[in-house]
Amino acid sequence: MLVTGNEILQKAHKEYYGVGAFNFVNYEMLSSIFEAANEANSPIIVQASEGAIKYMGIDIAVGMVKILSQKYPHIPVALHLDHGTTFESCKAAVDAGFTSVMIDASHHPFEENLEETLRVVKMAHDKGVSVEAELGRLMGIEDNISVSEKDAVLVNPKEAEQFVKETKVDYLAPAIGTSHGAFKFKGEPKLDFERLQEVKKLTNIPLVLHGASAIPDYVRDSFLSTGGDLKGSKGVPFEFLKESIKGGINKVNTDTDLRIAFIAEVRKVANNDNTQFDLRKFFTPGKEAIKRLIVERMNLLGSSNKI
Repeated sequence: MLVTGNEILQKAHKEYYGVGAFNFVNYEMLSSIFEAANEANSPIIVQASEGAIKYMGIDIAVGMVKILSQKYPHIPVALHLDHGTTFESCKAAVDAGFTSVMIDASHHPFEENLEETLRVVKMAHDKGVSVEAELGRLMGIEDNISVSEKDAVLVNPKEAEQFVKETKVDYLAPAIGTSHGAFKFKGEPKLDFERLQEVKKLTNIPLVLHGASAIPDYVRDSFLSTGGDLKGSKGVPFEFLKESIKGGINKVNTDTDLRIAFIAEVRKVANNDNTQFDLRKFFTPGKEAIKRLIVERMNLLGSSNKI
């Protein structure tokens, strides 16, 4: 059942759990997400970036989600634009059938971010579509970073309060120390949970954790054993994800984990049989790896059996 992001996240906000927002770039990834949600009895947010939309085609992306939501009508699912960079990109997603969009103007000064977000909120809310925005910059922080450096990078709770009040955005991604991709932290990872709790208290809306891939040990080992190189990367530890949920996070973005798990299985098939050229032989193990990872993540975030 295709619903708005706000419908899914308001429930999570009130009941103190997290919902995975899983990126997809093709049918294999998307169908694995739905299969995992069906097994875990969990709501889901499926999301596509501007790059993924360019790769798939926006009508194809929306069409696949609609077809799978009809196949699993009991699963609440929101289709989300991840990191929309312009008003035009958000409007195109809304017009195409997305039920949630993110306007990411976090790289602009506060007032400009607020103005651009307000513009998208007015447009999207008129069409019944939910909106996400971001404050601060996603840059991994470590124990040795100075207070002034943290304040320059991470979300300002008072600004978050003003931002939410003036834009009426549905959910907010506050920068608390994560970063995108596999290569998040050079030293020991550190998230600012006190700052997160203050933002939650002042805004009282669903909050979003970006850059939340964890890279479980078995996924990392599988990738490395097949010839991959993660350059000693560290994902967000599971205990950090749990603490984030306690601190007010309700939407947890996950992309890198899925890619690494999928490619490890594809490499495994290629390494074991260099005569193989049946795409199904490559993709089926990859799909199963994604499904396993997502079910585990749903259990961790607390969204299992929330339908």
